[in-house]
Amino acid sequence: MDQLLRVQNFTISSDGVAAGEDQSLERPFGHAVDPARLFAWAGATASWPNRTEPGGSRGLDDYFARDFGNNIGAEIMGRNKFGPQRGPWHDHEWRGWWGDEPPFHTPVFVLTHHPRPSFTLSDTTFHFVDGEPAAVLAQARQAAQGKDVRLGGGVTTVREFLDADLVDTLHVVVTPVKLGSGLRLWDSPEELLDRFHLEVVPSPSGVTHHLFWRR
Repeated sequence: MDQLLRVQNFTISSDGVAAGEDQSLERPFGHAVDPARLFAWAGATASWPNRTEPGGSRGLDDYFARDFGNNIGAEIMGRNKFGPQRGPWHDHEWRGWWGDEPPFHTPVFVLTHHPRPSFTLSDTTFHFVDGEPAAVLAQARQAAQGKDVRLGGGVTTVREFLDADLVDTLHVVVTPVKLGSGLRLWDSPEELLDRFHLEVVPSPSGVTHHLFWRR
């Protein structure tokens, strides 16, 4: 069976924006982006991993939240998703946004022009790699040991792998929030229809799930 490269639960605004500019430690998603609004659909589900109280919604949104780790053996992410630092690493004590127990539970390959030694937190090992998308994907597939690879973002990384024609399936959640400016995944989902089939499924929560798979 082929190892797929999958984008899952990638959430954008109704005008295609996934993150703002000027990311910082205090604002992981950059200026003018409130992650609580953007990801409210996931946080309301029963399967949201950060849920501290019982309850939460079932149904379509919960299915996608629950499916996040299904058959995933490795993840690829951009450096901006790992943290706010730019250029050479000045602080090796910084180990990502997630604390001592990251939510990935697999090897994670962080794209960067400034490699640093790998390290492990809980059951997640972070590797810092500099390479073309196809070469990094080959490393991730080997580490995934037959399972699929998740392309975690951010938006620049997703676009880079789309441009290299390496993405097999893409699940994009469009929220009814308009951001106006920032890092944009698309102007319209129709941009991808030359390479992908598309099914659009509205959810009672108000978000719309866009499911793409290769033609």
